[in-house]
Amino acid sequence: MGKQLIVQKFGGSSVANVERIQCVARRVAGYRKKGHDLVVVVSALGDTTDELIELADKINPEPSEREMDMLLSTGEQISVALLAMAIHKLGFEAISFTGAQVGIITDTSHTRARIIKINADKIKEALKQGKIVIVAGFQGVTLNQDITTLGRGGSDLTAVALAKELKADACEIYTDVKGIYTTDPRIEPKARKIEALTYDEMLEMASLGAQVMQARSIEVAKKFDVPIHVRSSFENATGTLIIKEVKNMEDVVVSAITLNKGESKITVCDVPDRPGVAARIFNELASCGVSVDMIVQNVSHLRSTDISFTVSKAAAPKTLKITKKVSQGIGAGEVLEDNAIARVSIVGVGMKSHPGVAAKMFEVLADKKINIEMISTSEISISCIIQKKFAETALKSLHEKFGLGK
Repeated sequence: MGKQLIVQKFGGSSVANVERIQCVARRVAGYRKKGHDLVVVVSALGDTTDELIELADKINPEPSEREMDMLLSTGEQISVALLAMAIHKLGFEAISFTGAQVGIITDTSHTRARIIKINADKIKEALKQGKIVIVAGFQGVTLNQDITTLGRGGSDLTAVALAKELKADACEIYTDVKGIYTTDPRIEPKARKIEALTYDEMLEMASLGAQVMQARSIEVAKKFDVPIHVRSSFENATGTLIIKEVKNMEDVVVSAITLNKGESKITVCDVPDRPGVAARIFNELASCGVSVDMIVQNVSHLRSTDISFTVSKAAAPKTLKITKKVSQGIGAGEVLEDNAIARVSIVGVGMKSHPGVAAKMFEVLADKKINIEMISTSEISISCIIQKKFAETALKSLHEKFGLGK
């Protein structure tokens, strides 16, 4: 293996304290000793982002999104500077930059900005001078010079976008787990590390609640075919490769099982059964920036129906307010919220060519006397909304039934 350009990303848990920052510095220096060029993307230390959000909440529970970005972007600025210092101490040249300094240009959607382009000249110049380049993840700047952030998990997106822009040979995402598992190993100790996954499977897993990588970063990786290696920052073993195609893809029916407890179910009762009513509810929510996930409408013989849908728990208060208003306007009944739900999902590219997967999933839940409240499917996943108290039983039973254990 000759000289390579490698983009590495270290998450908050990998730089949570002084010892861990020094550990990351040693790892980066180890790659440098082998002659590689390195661009290192870093998240904020440990729980810094959450602490900053909490601080803002004490000052103003409804802060301006522009000022939130101004505040949250400081977390990464601390970690890049500290990591540069740690690398200097080991005798290597390093330079730290904010997202704005390296020309990560985004749109103006504060707290969830999208990258428009990257002007990587500054990075290329520093690499030419033989420096290790350290970039603050999760942030960019608008054409108007306003600081923006890229949404939860945005450092993954920074790393993948830089890997694409710099035509890097590898993009390594370091985390506190050894790779991507068949399910959450904290809930199911029999979970197994997956050697390789397709972009589609990882994208589905990320959007269904697996918190290892940000969904948008996988979308970019898929679009530009950037192979990703997810691995542990605490050991040297190979982790999980996320690539376009995996050998014997069709043979493995279900690759992984995910669980998401961060949703609420909203039900609008007694909705008049006439054309355009559902459109009014969901248009109103969309125009207020609420992302609705699953939707189920009960067909009724009494000229009125119930419509249920799920949203993230964070969006539930706003959603209730809007929905109650629309409900009155269309002459519907009361609006109910159930936040004691969970979504359990099975994911696998092999499902396309294996019939009967859904039946098997429903059978497992029925055997455990778990009622399914809502169902949604895609080409490579099936999700069920169930009561939260059954969430872990459901996950373990499905994991076993589909033979995913060690």
